[in-house]
Amino acid sequence: MQNDFLQRAHDPRDPDPWLALYLDSSTPLPDQVKRAWLQDLASPSRQFLLPFVRPFARLMIILIQVLKAVLPRRWSASKLLHRLLVWGLKGFVSPQANWLILRHFHLGAQIITFIERNAPVSVPLSPLTPLTIDDLEDELFLKHDLNLFNFVIHLNQKLRDEGKALAAVENVDFSMITEPPLKMEDMPHGRLNGIDLQTAIEIFTPVYQLFLTDNDFWRAANSLQLDETMGVYAATVLNTPQHLLLLNNKHPLVPMSTLGAGHRLVLHGLSSEMLHCLLTEMKQAQQTPALTPTPLRD
Repeated sequence: MQNDFLQRAHDPRDPDPWLALYLDSSTPLPDQVKRAWLQDLASPSRQFLLPFVRPFARLMIILIQVLKAVLPRRWSASKLLHRLLVWGLKGFVSPQANWLILRHFHLGAQIITFIERNAPVSVPLSPLTPLTIDDLEDELFLKHDLNLFNFVIHLNQKLRDEGKALAAVENVDFSMITEPPLKMEDMPHGRLNGIDLQTAIEIFTPVYQLFLTDNDFWRAANSLQLDETMGVYAATVLNTPQHLLLLNNKHPLVPMSTLGAGHRLVLHGLSSEMLHCLLTEMKQAQQTPALTPTPLRD
C-alpha cells in the first residue's frame, strides 16, 4: 500500500511528519529504503491495527510462557513455523515490509562478513541471502539468530586463542558491501497484502515463541541486544565511535523481557540498514580518487 506523502504539496500550517522524516538527512538510510520504510509506517494498518495487535500479542506471549511450563522442554516445530511465516508474509504483509525483511538477511550477512574480513583472524561464516520469500522456509529466521551468536563466539574464541584483538584497519576491505539483488516489484502485491512491518512482527512474535523451544525463543529475543556488539566491532575496525549513536538495543549484558521483542526487532532492522548505509558511503568514498589540485601557472 502506497502513501502519498511525497506527492502532497507542503502546507506550513499542517506539515506532514512523514515528509519531514523523509527529507531529514541526519539518519543514514538509502533513499529507496527510507521511502519504503516511511510508506510502510504511514499505512492504515500501522495506524489502526497495531494499537490493538500489540497488547494482544504481548498477552499471548505471557500465556504461551505458561503453556510452555507443561509442554516437553525440547518440544518445537521449526519447519512448521517457517511454513506459517512464509504463508503469512506472502498472503498478508505489505510489499515494502516483505522487501525490507528479505533485505535484512542480506545486510546481516554482509555486515558479519565485513567484520570478519577486517579482523586479524579468520572464522567460518554461513551467509543467508534469500532471493524470494519461499527461500525463508529453510528455517532461515532461526538460522539467522544462530549465525549471529556463532559468529560472536567463533570470532572471540579465535582472538583469545591467538592473543589478538580487533583494531582499526588502515586499508578497510569493503568488497562485500553491495546492494542486495531484490526488487520491490517482485514482492507479493495481492489485495490482502496490506499489513505493515511492525504489526506483522507483533503478530509473528508469539507464533515464533509457540513453535520454538524456550531456549530458542529467548536466544532470538536477546540476539537483538547484539546490535551494540556488532556496532562496536564495526566502529573499532573503522575507528569511528560516532557510528554508535543511533543504536537502541543495548546493553548486551542486561537481557530484556521478551515482551518487547517485536518493537526491538524493528529497531534491529533499522540499525542494520543504517550501518550498511554508512559502510556503503565509506566504500564509495574509498573508491573515489582524491582530487589533485591543479598547479598554478607562472
